[in-house]
Amino acid sequence: MQIGMIGLGRMGMNMCRRLLRGDHMVVAYNRTPTKTEELAQDGAIPAYSLGELVAKLETPRVVWLMLPAGATVDQHLEELAQLLSPGDLVIEGGNTFYKDDLRRAALMESKKIHYLDAGVSGGIWGLQVGYCTMVGGEKSDFDRIEPLLATLSPPEGYLYCGPHGAGHYVKMVHNGIEYAMMQAYGEGFALLEASPYGKELDYSAVSHLWNQGSVIRSWLLELLVPAFAKDPRLTEITGHVDDSGEGRWTVQEAVERGVAAPTIAISLFQRFQSRNPNAFENRVLAALRREFGGHAVVSAKK
Repeated sequence: MQIGMIGLGRMGMNMCRRLLRGDHMVVAYNRTPTKTEELAQDGAIPAYSLGELVAKLETPRVVWLMLPAGATVDQHLEELAQLLSPGDLVIEGGNTFYKDDLRRAALMESKKIHYLDAGVSGGIWGLQVGYCTMVGGEKSDFDRIEPLLATLSPPEGYLYCGPHGAGHYVKMVHNGIEYAMMQAYGEGFALLEASPYGKELDYSAVSHLWNQGSVIRSWLLELLVPAFAKDPRLTEITGHVDDSGEGRWTVQEAVERGVAAPTIAISLFQRFQSRNPNAFENRVLAALRREFGGHAVVSAKK
């Protein structure tokens, strides 16, 4: 298939590479042209404006956005609404709040342009293992892009979740669960560190052990094996942990729906707290975000 990709950050760049390896034709645009030129070396067709990207795609076009949530997405969609033709399809693949999808889908519909929301999980490992993708919108539009999803995802790694907003809603809850799981690991290792046995424990070995048939085994725990191997007591980073929005939205939804989600809420509040004291469990969280998503960490002062 042909696809235009807008946004070549940590996720977008490697998604393009995976699509190119699957023999799809990728027209790529990024606000900073150096990344566009880098991807052109891998076989993508470079575009240096949204107008050029649209012009290089055959109708009906498919355009996928991988941009920071918020105003940047709105700006690009407003411009695309003037450039695209009726029957073209826009996929919003960033970490967007699902209520924004409802508004944006209506904008595109007014121009007879189709719209899908796609929650994408995979981080910096997606190129190698694939991207878990959750899609909302019209089922016929989902069917239309299924060859792209099959290339991007591991086996059984994508799902039609329902109408507009459903994809990002499922991804939002996914990320809320992720917050809580990471917090539990952080607290557990902090308890080990505070115990009479902590100074003698090899946390990389413990992480590896717990993935051998244990009921708490997970990919997140696998990522702690190399994190602790590189920095056994995580002394090279601080416990400052950012949040990118999804945890807040999950807690807000829990409040609005009257659903008890105390563990997710506490994990979000712990991230707020992390920006002050340098607690060990927060250094675990920071290390995990670096390992699975390539997120920046704040280096410890010597």
